Amino acid sequence: MLSRLAVRSLNEARPLVLVRPTSTTAVRHAAEERDEVNFPRPVRPIEPGKVRLGFLPEEWFKFLYPKTGVTGPYVLGAGLTTYLCSKEIYIMEHEFYTGLSILFMIVYAVKKFGPGIGQSLDKEIDEIEDSWRQYREGSIVSIKAAVEKEKAAQSSAQGETILFDAKRENVALQLEAAYRERLATVHSEVKKRLDYQLETANVKTRLQQKHMVDWIVSNVKSSITPAQEAASLQQCIADLKGLAKVA
Repeated sequence: MLSRLAVRSLNEARPLVLVRPTSTTAVRHAAEERDEVNFPRPVRPIEPGKVRLGFLPEEWFKFLYPKTGVTGPYVLGAGLTTYLCSKEIYIMEHEFYTGLSILFMIVYAVKKFGPGIGQSLDKEIDEIEDSWRQYREGSIVSIKAAVEKEKAAQSSAQGETILFDAKRENVALQLEAAYRERLATVHSEVKKRLDYQLETANVKTRLQQKHMVDWIVSNVKSSITPAQEAASLQQCIADLKGLAKVA
């Protein structure tokens, strides 16, 4: 019966989980810019926090100050130690004194060798921080250079449209020049062929005229008799004499 009630309670509670309202506040705030003024980034403390009596944090005294005053924490510590020792809750056996000896040795070692070790460790930490800082600054510089290169690439890409238009115009001019050159070549070739046909016709006409003239002259010469030739010669001489008298 108890198992059935447990299963029933889980089945009844499951829809509540499925319909639980969600919130996008974290996502919205993550997308926004960080508020460095009200929410500054945490900084690693260089020095440890303040302590009293060598090992008690200052925060404990500040926490007890409003309730117990200045001497309250000391009285509380002394009373608690007295109570533990008097009631033998904390038994001071030989290991206690051994612990005190070890504590004194540790305190002496800390006071003696602590500053030098601390300086060496601080120096190493500073070197590590400097390497991280240099890496961060180098990354920032490289990213800014990449951004500038991207901007230059975008501007050059915008200028490429004008370059493409100029190239298209140059190609069109080259095509027009090639078309006009071929048109002039066709015109010259056609003119040469027409001139050849004209010269051929002229040569044929001259040959025909020469042949006709030669044929007529030869026929005329063959038709003239020696008597006609002598008569025409005498007539020419008489005409010359008459012209001489007139002159």
